[in-house]
Amino acid sequence: MRSLHDCPAPAKLNLFLHVIGRRADGYHLLQSVFQLIDRTDRLHFDLRDDERIVRTTDVPGVPHDQDLIVRALRLLQAEFARRHGRLPPGIDVAVDKILPMGGGLGGGSSDAATALMAANHLWQAGLTREELMALGLPLGADIPFFLFGETAFAEGVGEALQAVDGPDCWYVVLEPGVAVPTPAIFSAVDLTRDAKPVRIADFSSHTNSGSMVGFGKNDLQNVAMRLFPPVAEAVEWLSSYGDARMTGSGACVFCAVSSEDAANQVLAQVPQKYAAWKAKSLKTHPLKKSLLQISEL
Repeated sequence: MRSLHDCPAPAKLNLFLHVIGRRADGYHLLQSVFQLIDRTDRLHFDLRDDERIVRTTDVPGVPHDQDLIVRALRLLQAEFARRHGRLPPGIDVAVDKILPMGGGLGGGSSDAATALMAANHLWQAGLTREELMALGLPLGADIPFFLFGETAFAEGVGEALQAVDGPDCWYVVLEPGVAVPTPAIFSAVDLTRDAKPVRIADFSSHTNSGSMVGFGKNDLQNVAMRLFPPVAEAVEWLSSYGDARMTGSGACVFCAVSSEDAANQVLAQVPQKYAAWKAKSLKTHPLKKSLLQISEL
């Protein structure tokens, strides 16, 4: 096989995000639930006749060599060479990009995770899911989640993952029109860093109650709303229709609704200044069965 086309890279929502401490190296200790949704980028892979990794699509604001896709594939290529004593063929990657950058949806990390799964398959590299997760972690704390491939309760810096049942629902998502740089949020002096730790059972009992009010909160939200007023405006507007909150470090804002019809009703009212869309919760990554069969450890 020399090609894999139309590979999905789904977005995630942080159903809650608590900052419970900070490590000596400056990284923040988190608790969150990562929820996959069916809004996706699409990636296309073709093996080359040389050994180069080439992103064939221009992605505004993301230089080629800084792209997580390119960096992840180069890491896997080097790991392949270490194991097999030779470099695998290069890969051309084309990206159909719809997830906004700086939106808190994990788009760049998801793209990188899909690239690792696809290349592991095309090269027959033989890495397990856990090995791919370890390979991707230094590039971004969200990458292991997308390789984990299902709704997860996350701890540590986001890399310690346990499967958990999330709500079966639809979401309305607003893009406030700003990109929120993660370092600006985590370096803010007014960021709360001492949230009380919660248990998986606390989240699960809340979810099983069927309440459309979200569990916990996003500790990064108040900082983002202060620094980026469009985020605050989006939260205020969407709060008329449900328990609106920001995902990740921003900027996208979401609320859960009970049905696709309910999502459509909210979307019909959205002001023109927002890009807005609906998405369904996913229990597992669309590629989990096809590209990660080897990794069920």
